[in-house]
Amino acid sequence: MVDRSDPEPTEASIRRALGRAATGRALDAGEAGALLAARGPMLDDLLRIASDIRDAGLRDAGRPGVVTYSKKVFIPLTRLCRDRCHYCTFATVPHRLPAAYLERDEVLAIAREGAAQGCKEALFTLGDRPEERWPAARRWLDERGYDSTLDYLRACAVAVLEETGLLPHLNPGVLTWSELQRLKPVAPSMGMMLETTAGRLWSEPGGPHFGSPDKEPAVRLRVLDDAGRVGVPFTTGILIGIGENRAERVDAIFAIRRAMREYGHLQEVIVQNFRAKPDTAMRGMPDAELHDLAATVAVARVLLGPKARIQAPPNLIAGEYDLLLRAGIDDWGGVSPVTPDHVNPERPWPHLDELAARTASAGFTLRERLTVYPEYVRAGEPWLDPRLLPHVTALADPATGLAVEAARPEGRPWQEPEEVYGGRTDLHVTIDVTGRTDDRRGDFDSVYGDWAEVAGKVAPEARAGVPVGGGADADLRAGLRLAADDPAALLTPAHEAKALALFGADGPALDELCRLADDARRDAVGDDVTYVVNRNINFTNVCYVGCRFCAFAQRESDADAFRLSLEQVADRAEEAWTAGATEVCLQGGIDPKMPVTGYADIVRAIKARVPDMHVHAFSPMEIVTAAAKAGVPVREWLLQLREAGLDTIPGTAAEILDDDVRWVLTKGKLPASAWVDVVSTAHEVGIRSSSTMMYGHVDHPGQWLAHFRVLAGVQDRTGGFTEFVALPFVHTNAPIYLAGIARPGPTWRENRAVHAMARLLLHGRIDNIQCSWVKLGDEGTVEMLRGGCNDLGGTLMEETISRMAGSGNGSARTEEQLRAIATAAGRPFRKRTTAYGHARA
Repeated sequence: MVDRSDPEPTEASIRRALGRAATGRALDAGEAGALLAARGPMLDDLLRIASDIRDAGLRDAGRPGVVTYSKKVFIPLTRLCRDRCHYCTFATVPHRLPAAYLERDEVLAIAREGAAQGCKEALFTLGDRPEERWPAARRWLDERGYDSTLDYLRACAVAVLEETGLLPHLNPGVLTWSELQRLKPVAPSMGMMLETTAGRLWSEPGGPHFGSPDKEPAVRLRVLDDAGRVGVPFTTGILIGIGENRAERVDAIFAIRRAMREYGHLQEVIVQNFRAKPDTAMRGMPDAELHDLAATVAVARVLLGPKARIQAPPNLIAGEYDLLLRAGIDDWGGVSPVTPDHVNPERPWPHLDELAARTASAGFTLRERLTVYPEYVRAGEPWLDPRLLPHVTALADPATGLAVEAARPEGRPWQEPEEVYGGRTDLHVTIDVTGRTDDRRGDFDSVYGDWAEVAGKVAPEARAGVPVGGGADADLRAGLRLAADDPAALLTPAHEAKALALFGADGPALDELCRLADDARRDAVGDDVTYVVNRNINFTNVCYVGCRFCAFAQRESDADAFRLSLEQVADRAEEAWTAGATEVCLQGGIDPKMPVTGYADIVRAIKARVPDMHVHAFSPMEIVTAAAKAGVPVREWLLQLREAGLDTIPGTAAEILDDDVRWVLTKGKLPASAWVDVVSTAHEVGIRSSSTMMYGHVDHPGQWLAHFRVLAGVQDRTGGFTEFVALPFVHTNAPIYLAGIARPGPTWRENRAVHAMARLLLHGRIDNIQCSWVKLGDEGTVEMLRGGCNDLGGTLMEETISRMAGSGNGSARTEEQLRAIATAAGRPFRKRTTAYGHARA
């Protein structure tokens, strides 16, 4: 490796940084790097500062002077790995193992032995996706009917829960958002060491991570974020002494801090020192020096603050317990009386009596915790899946969230709790009369993450108060010519400047744009203004995802929360049919207590009551989370819904299909790629969908254009979109607006431009462009019908989502009212089906 050591900090720079840290001032990267070089009396000062911060955090947490550990067994599910880390002895090759994986019975034998000795954690450690490198791993999984290592891991975790009661902690390496969703129901906590953000240690030959695809820092940082979006209590940390310099080490701590602040999910940060191992490529590297470890722990404590839980593994510190406690740790990690540390087998765990004595000699009390930290135990949902709560609460002290040390794990069914229906089930009526109880949820300041971190991710051109529009006159004129001659060509990268100029059109140019869009509408679908007689049914608004634009979601305990029973959903569908509806549109919050069968049960209940009712139901977010909860692929889940009677799905949950925007708008929602996968798969199995775009918040025209390109690409592949619906952002009660980050919805000019551009950009691909009377009002809808739109959507009969956000346009329209809108636009009207056929009289 190239030596990229940074210059040695001066004594003056270290003292200056110490002075700032001692007075609680924020440190920059340079100051933090200087503190890593503190030695002698200056190191003592740093440790004292870190200890004081740690002690304040423990007092605030209600456990002053308590240092924790977890009593665990170590389950090495597989030692095969597709990576080639140059310091690792855990990963090996197939011919050195009796089998590619532990058998299920072997897993349970380890867990049972641990349970018998009072352990409460089953730490699953395994290599990253070994089946992608080793045919022996692929063959082993195939012979036992598992699609992947992660499928087998999930099955083993369930077995451990049900047969032993130990709580799984999963360390399978790099996971996607969807994989985290699949594993969350079977494990109270998961983890993955960040290790370092030094890309050169991964990319350069000779680096410790060279040849290891899962060690790319950007990939691992994405896992930290995705774990936060999914709401997984997560353990991470850094590995020091593998060739990184001080600046790179500090950068990794800052990266951890950013994720911790944004999502609040990092339950623990490990600062681990490199120890050279024989038979590895790095066997000649010197061990990380212990004073360097202590300084790093102390700097991590100063940067991460009093609420962070910081750990140093006790079997790697050569007996320097007091030094690490002085540096600011408050946890010793997992310690096993049963199994060795399979990652560091040459260094055994300390005996618990010795660990307690050494902790006490430093003035602290050692207490047992669970694999999931006390703060998350006490919070419960959304951090813990309802199917795990009985297992966790059986072992936890409800007052502290720590472990009940005398408790012995017992196997319990891993099953869904009884769902309780009720709450404000009349909200669909009273929202138009008495309104919502409060303008925001009671957990507004915590559920959405750190608002300052969120605000920092907004693109400058999309910030509140920044006007959206513009474009060179030449591009605008050329864009109008192209819109007249070949509108769909505006989607191509070669004409991007023209398309962006059209999004910014105003005055006469905007009028011309809308006229061209209306001409394209006439060519595509004629003059009829269509509508469907339908009813919206929101079957629950209980949701903990934390979408920052959503004013609909409620906690179970909130005054406006509700869940409808199957009978209530079927009653509303029957009422709608009697009133002339041909469609019910169903969407709900991502309710953690929704049964795995709940979505299909809803469809069956409606079809049993009203066999000919078209069921247009479940957003891609609902589908992907339900499939993950059930542990089946999205395709299989959709086929089950289709068999139950699902006809089409709404293409909502799209917002803007650009993850840079999505992760500002939606703390935990599915990434753009997952949205595309769900709708594409739905189309492939014969379930068509609408498509949507919500705009006017923290977005800009470049992202609108990219969104339309994604939709066009899907339509080119599948042909499954029935329509496009433009959804102006309703800001009034939206959390991200109340926090001062989002714009107050789109301007009138933007509304006209977006609807017109939707018609032009999607010309020849999606014929039906719908405008939302709920969001635009009747007069605004008339104007959109004159600028490219041909559809009014539905009568709705009830509408809660936009009304909770503050829309002032009511929640229902009669057929007569919709026809009046068409007449006001000077156009004939026609009642349609969901798929735009002619509706029954």
